[in-house]
Amino acid sequence: MYPPTGQNPSDWKASPRAWAVVFMLFGSMTLNFIDRLVLANVAPALRSDLHLSNTQYSYIVVAFMVGMTLGQLPVGMLVDWLGGRLALPGILAGWSITNMLHAFARTIGAFAGLRFIMGLFECGNYSSAVKIIGNLMPPRHRALALSIMDSGSLLGSVIAPPLVVFIHARYGWHAAFFLPSLLGMLWFVPWFRIYRPEMESGAAQPIRNATAKTASVRDLLKLRKTWGIILMRGLSGPISQFYWYWLPLYLVSGRGMSLTTMAALSSLSFLIGGSGNLIGGFLSGWVIHRGGSINAARKIWTTVGGILAAAAALVPVMPNLHLAIALVAMAIFGLNFMSCNLITIVADVFPDSTLARVTGLSGIGEGVLNIVLTLLTGIIVDRFSYSPVFIAAGLMPLTSIAALYILIGHIHKITVLEECPV
Repeated sequence: MYPPTGQNPSDWKASPRAWAVVFMLFGSMTLNFIDRLVLANVAPALRSDLHLSNTQYSYIVVAFMVGMTLGQLPVGMLVDWLGGRLALPGILAGWSITNMLHAFARTIGAFAGLRFIMGLFECGNYSSAVKIIGNLMPPRHRALALSIMDSGSLLGSVIAPPLVVFIHARYGWHAAFFLPSLLGMLWFVPWFRIYRPEMESGAAQPIRNATAKTASVRDLLKLRKTWGIILMRGLSGPISQFYWYWLPLYLVSGRGMSLTTMAALSSLSFLIGGSGNLIGGFLSGWVIHRGGSINAARKIWTTVGGILAAAAALVPVMPNLHLAIALVAMAIFGLNFMSCNLITIVADVFPDSTLARVTGLSGIGEGVLNIVLTLLTGIIVDRFSYSPVFIAAGLMPLTSIAALYILIGHIHKITVLEECPV
């Protein structure tokens, strides 16, 4: 069991096998984003074939977000009950098969339906990973472990554009949906060999035990810190969605690039930006290792990341393409620099037995804002330009930081039932 029975949590030492599990989670996140971003990278061809406006394209994207939003809480509860070792493989298989089925879609309704189902499955990948790492890792390694896991989203973002454009150029957009999903089949065997049953934390056991008094979703929603987590994720997560789903279209339609050039520059932006995950996680752990508090470590680097992410507001006014790409890369870097600490705060504050549900609740908040902002993005781009959207992308991370200071306050582990107001 992790942490070892009778041992002070601050004295944990993560085993090599625990780190191996982290890298398997990194792999699942990479596969998740390769599959998720097929749509964004075939969007120019898909819009041409189906004669879609930006607003209509946003409907397909929103269908995925609706699935992600509605699935967050029930899937989070399932992961808390079943445990990540068994839940995550089922989730990965579900989204891989659904992504393959996109190859056979021919209408907006079919794409929207498949994106909705894919969202139901994909929302559990993040919740499972946060729970597993929260159970396996000591506080001083938790930010780095979560940043390694989350950097899979950036690696997937780097791999997806050239891979999808390559497959599309030779076999068409149908194959671009089908072939990448086969990569998921390579993940299952090492997962079950590395993540052994005895490593599954006992944190899930109280939920299965009807006699144990555990915190309900209603209890969690009574806490100011829960709402802080919801707002922090809700005000920063949609910005990543904007880059993933709209950056390829912006570079092609807004900057006049070819698909090949777009793929190269998108990958470069996400590669540079993705390093923010690892650097932010490392620096947070470094502060703790040097004797700093968890509270200081998380807040310092979250603030720095939010300031860097604000660079997005300057992208539309840059006449030079290379400067615009540099600012996009800086903004993505800052967003990931802060986000790796934001997701760590969930595990720093809440007990292991509630991690997936709190993550699910924050995912609902993010999902609602994603839906609204994605629809607004399509409408604003069709009627005006990308400029207002980039300005909003620069300002929202700063409001996320405000939620951290106002609602979370001092970062420390809480006992949910004792914190709940009577």
